[in-house]
Amino acid sequence: MDQLAPTEKYSPYRFFSAEQWSQFRADTPLTLSEDEINRLRSLNDPVDLEEVKRIYLSLSRLLSAHVEASQLLFRQRQVFFNAQDVVKTPFIIGIAGSVAVGKSTTARVLKELLARWPSSPKVDLVTTDGFLLPNEILRRDNLMERKGFPDSYDVGALLRFLSGIKSAQRSVRAPVYSHLTYDVIPGEFQTIDRPDILIFEGINVLQPGKLPKDGKIVPFLSDFFDFAIYIDAEEELIHQWYIARFMRLRETAFRNPDSFFHRYSQLSQGAARAIAEGLWANINLKNLRENILPTRARADLILRKGTNHLVEEVALRKL
Repeated sequence: MDQLAPTEKYSPYRFFSAEQWSQFRADTPLTLSEDEINRLRSLNDPVDLEEVKRIYLSLSRLLSAHVEASQLLFRQRQVFFNAQDVVKTPFIIGIAGSVAVGKSTTARVLKELLARWPSSPKVDLVTTDGFLLPNEILRRDNLMERKGFPDSYDVGALLRFLSGIKSAQRSVRAPVYSHLTYDVIPGEFQTIDRPDILIFEGINVLQPGKLPKDGKIVPFLSDFFDFAIYIDAEEELIHQWYIARFMRLRETAFRNPDSFFHRYSQLSQGAARAIAEGLWANINLKNLRENILPTRARADLILRKGTNHLVEEVALRKL
């Protein structure tokens, strides 16, 4: 049984075409300009103002409703526990999906839209890249070929970070990653200080991990999420987008002598494409099939993209 099939009566999701979904925008204002969208979108991502109107304004309205409901429940709990001094914890939105599928663009666009609500909430964005183990450790443990797989992350640091956020701690630090050097930057951190909303983006953030046999409590990253989004597309489309992005980077960022991938910019187009195909087949496709795609059905909302890299269908978990 495919619970993500729109015709499956036992599915926990409701399905909407992009056009149907766009109608739920109601009177949500468009607060982004074309120039801002150009700045926010990732390389080779065609998201524009029309896509924001079609998909992201309705999503912003939905998230607003969830945040308001969370705040109401918090106030009710204050009354229940007779504890007026308890601090409201941030509303955490997790965003998952394969490489090259558009997670970063979605996260950045949502961050800007949410921060421009009339209530002017404080919104922060953190990616899991900074929680990757340093290359020195990955090389030592022969994990460089598994970078991005669940075992290449400092899971303890990830859980401590999210636990700190959900405990309403002040100035919780997240390590910073450099895509130029392809490594965590030693001693550099992003400080998160009690935002109203935190967007937490990464390929494996919905990964459940192994369940203990003795019944002990083992937290997963998604246990800290209030709402989870999965960016989806057919495997072959993601493959095409990954190769196209790699070849574009070969002509741009990889030309920087300080880039970890600078050597690829010196190759012929055919040789570079062969490298990209190998990276896709041996690393990213395996990770997608083994770790990322199996988490899709754990999301509250799934944005499914079509051939043009734009959202064609939205699946929203039923209440």
